[in-house]
Amino acid sequence: MLTGSTAQRFAMAREIERLAEALDNADAVLVGAGAGLSTAAGFTYSGARFEQHFADFRERYGFTDMYSGGFYPYATPEERWAFWSRYIMVNRYNLGPNPLYVKLRELLAGRDYFVLTTNVDHQFQLAGFDKQRLFYTQGDYGLFQCSKPCCRETFDNEEAVRAMFEQQRDMRIPSKLIPRCPHCGAEMSMNLRADDTFVQDDGWFAAAARYRDFERRHRGMRIVYLELGVGYNTPVIIKYPFWRATLENPQATYACLNMGEAVAPREIAERYICLNADLAETLSQLEAALAG
Repeated sequence: MLTGSTAQRFAMAREIERLAEALDNADAVLVGAGAGLSTAAGFTYSGARFEQHFADFRERYGFTDMYSGGFYPYATPEERWAFWSRYIMVNRYNLGPNPLYVKLRELLAGRDYFVLTTNVDHQFQLAGFDKQRLFYTQGDYGLFQCSKPCCRETFDNEEAVRAMFEQQRDMRIPSKLIPRCPHCGAEMSMNLRADDTFVQDDGWFAAAARYRDFERRHRGMRIVYLELGVGYNTPVIIKYPFWRATLENPQATYACLNMGEAVAPREIAERYICLNADLAETLSQLEAALAG
């Protein structure tokens, strides 16, 4: 008789083999990536990583994770941009290619794929993914926009962020470094979808068009909807559309890889694969199954 843990391992191995077979037989793969993918890659926003980079902010302002720090009501823009410049350096510029993202890119090599993601940390680009196959819907840590906004334009922020990071003292930046819109002079803000001021620039609309074209060209074909680390903060962007598309296409397969949240509706029970396990471990096993 198999123990519970042994039975679970066998069941997971069978599901990974099913996913490997689906990928090998697929005409295309549509990846939907959420925050859980970056968490599995080690980009946590609390705990030891937060303490390493933001212990002084915690001591002064009282918040205990980076996410909360982004919404804190700082008294001055000098304080706010001291936090944000450090935050962006830690999560965007002081990084190289992440092994988990590189592994995912290698798993997709030679396949007709597209990536739809709510992540804003630029990890797909750093790992060498083709930018023409990416649609990051919620913004990018590497972009500023006008806070008003006065225009449908975004601005690369690396030079400004590095200057703020290097020149901040006592959790404040020099006033002269507060980023301003070159058109109207208003203070800049991050190009992150937090409210109705979010700017969708020409690049955003071009990526959206490529995504729609990918869907159109593969309608009714053997497509794997590969959902990685997507939770329920914004399920209408990836999760619900993937469920609906799988239901409408008898040749589609829906695969959900997510520790603690790998679920799917019973309407697609015969064509879903749910792997409720560590994402990094699961992709390693999938890599071995594809190689074998």
